[in-house]
Amino acid sequence: MTPNPILKVLSSIREHGVQGLLIGGQACVLYGAAEFSRDLDLVILLSPANLDRLHSLLSRLEGEVVAVPPFAPDYLERGHFVHFRCGRSDVVGVRVDVATRLRGVPPFPELWERRQTFALPDLGPVDVMGLSDLVASKKTQRDKDWVMLLEEAAARHPAAAHEWRGRRPLLASAMSGDRGELERGLVAEMERERDANRAYWAPLRRELAELRRERPNRG
Repeated sequence: MTPNPILKVLSSIREHGVQGLLIGGQACVLYGAAEFSRDLDLVILLSPANLDRLHSLLSRLEGEVVAVPPFAPDYLERGHFVHFRCGRSDVVGVRVDVATRLRGVPPFPELWERRQTFALPDLGPVDVMGLSDLVASKKTQRDKDWVMLLEEAAARHPAAAHEWRGRRPLLASAMSGDRGELERGLVAEMERERDANRAYWAPLRRELAELRRERPNRG
């Protein structure tokens, strides 16, 4: 975990009571992956009260929207990420990417029930997407930590892995330690997931392109 700016942003999230889960690279770090990122990715509860808390948080961090879409509930509800760049001196440059729904994983209330909470020194509890959901959310990424995450899930939760291997056959390879078979299976799975991902994002990308065309030039 990047020491100062990231921890300060996480501390501010907790202080403002934003109900959200850490996802992405920083979540992988907490699960033990060797990954570095200066970004924070969050999936949050889409409710007026929680969005008000997020507004207050971003004001405190001097966060500004980066590119498109704008920070509006309807874009979040359709599956867009909204991207912010922090401007406050002690967190300057940290990017916070926020979503309220993700392809391939359950709605937020179910993710919240399955969350993992880590106690970090000098910070306290940080709510993180559960490991199985984090693995599912990263299916389209050819990530060096992907194999590790699946092996880690099987090792930490052997009973659950045994129960789920019928629905998630690659868990059998992860449990047996056959990394070659696991990697081959993951490549095939990622290709299938990428096809589904392209179909999911196509209308959202068209909407973003239209927003960029409509946005006044800032030059």
